[in-house]
Amino acid sequence: MPSSPGPEPRRQSPPSQPVRATLHSTEQTRTYPCHQCGGELVFDIKGQRLRCPNCGNTQAIIENAGKRVVKHGLDSREVQGLVALRAEVREKEIVCQNCGGHTTFTGSLTATRCPYCATPVQRDDVHDAPDRLPVDAVLPFRVDEGAGRELVEKWVNSRWFAPTEFKKYRETGSFSSVYVAYFTYDARAESDYAGERGREYQVTVGSGENRRTETRVSWTHVRGHVTNIVNDLPVLANNGMDTAKIVALEPWPTGHAVGFSGEYVAGHLSRTYDLGVEECFGIATERMRGEIEQTVRRDIGGDRQRVHQVSTTWFDRRFQHLLLPIWLLTVVYQGKPFQVCINGITGEVQGRRPISAVKVVAAVLLAITVIVGVYLLTQGMPGR
Repeated sequence: MPSSPGPEPRRQSPPSQPVRATLHSTEQTRTYPCHQCGGELVFDIKGQRLRCPNCGNTQAIIENAGKRVVKHGLDSREVQGLVALRAEVREKEIVCQNCGGHTTFTGSLTATRCPYCATPVQRDDVHDAPDRLPVDAVLPFRVDEGAGRELVEKWVNSRWFAPTEFKKYRETGSFSSVYVAYFTYDARAESDYAGERGREYQVTVGSGENRRTETRVSWTHVRGHVTNIVNDLPVLANNGMDTAKIVALEPWPTGHAVGFSGEYVAGHLSRTYDLGVEECFGIATERMRGEIEQTVRRDIGGDRQRVHQVSTTWFDRRFQHLLLPIWLLTVVYQGKPFQVCINGITGEVQGRRPISAVKVVAAVLLAITVIVGVYLLTQGMPGR
């Protein structure tokens, strides 16, 4: 059996030649070599181009030129076949084709840097796997590292009760640019409901000093049907993140997503989905439950509403598999991880931090001291 070919030697090319990914068949990975100095290109957020950190050479994104961003029918036979497979992403150790060091891809990680030479490396065997849903589109980072660090600094410094040790996140924390996996959904919800419509009316009761007006409600049983339309509802498809805070980063300008290209991921971390497209659609329907109920209440009308039962059927279900950009700060404090995340497009910051019991006690004592001081001062004023 013939041995697998080794890494292809890099050849110098004229500066006008567009960059092409180098595919390493033995490792099923890809990199983006600089044709001027042999270094590795990364996606430069400020320039929205590939850029070589060594020589400054830049190159336009070309892999997705003319690629249409499409949405898929969730109920199609092809998609349901992939859903049934529920393929898992296995841990994989690869050999860096630049320095020979070993890098391990764990969990749903699909793009990282070699820990020895910082070469950006991407797993081709995940995104192109025949038993997994491909990435349709990506929202490229717009908030660069400098701006991201300023936003984190402002957020951390505004948390007065955070422990001093936590505020040393520059030395103890990990700050990374990560493309996380999302599914976005379009759908039509048709809901039948049963409930009651309440009409308020006033009655006068009692007599004399006890005479008063009371509000009472006349209830009428009602049934009806409402329609809700969902457009580009995003659902995080990764585990191990603070989901509530990630949701709070919304809205995402998904209408500006471009066809997926590995070039946008070069030099940044990236993950594939942990949760399947049907599982995430279940999360989407839970998020829509409150909006459907509000639509039902509006349809019932009246002064008050009682909703007894809602039965919803979903039609025209469509989805996209997107990669969305997040700056993620992770700080381990007293053995527990705390995350601060930034929307890589809008700059919205959400996160959690520990609370210093010492600072809380000090603040309470200070407040008590101020109150006592004000009281004593007012007691000592003339005329009291």
